[in-house]
Amino acid sequence: MQSRIEQKLVEAFQPERLAVIDESHLHAGHQPGFDGGGETHMRVRIVASAFSGMSRVARHRAINDLLKPELDAGLHALAVEPAAPGEPTRW
Repeated sequence: MQSRIEQKLVEAFQPERLAVIDESHLHAGHQPGFDGGGETHMRVRIVASAFSGMSRVARHRAINDLLKPELDAGLHALAVEPAAPGEPTRW
């Protein structure tokens, strides 16, 4: 799942910086029987010129629309931190 997400983001947005982080282990025990495995919780940190002039909501929608098949296939949570080049990031 993680590599598929990375590939789709690279193809769609040609990012300058990209990190797709599996945070599933941080959510172990949040639901009965969930052990934190399975690539179900991801964080996307991305800087791409494609986001220039887009609102924060539009950036999130673009990424969520692109990754809808993954969300439908079991990706439970997706944290998105998009930025355009030159914008400050917390990472």
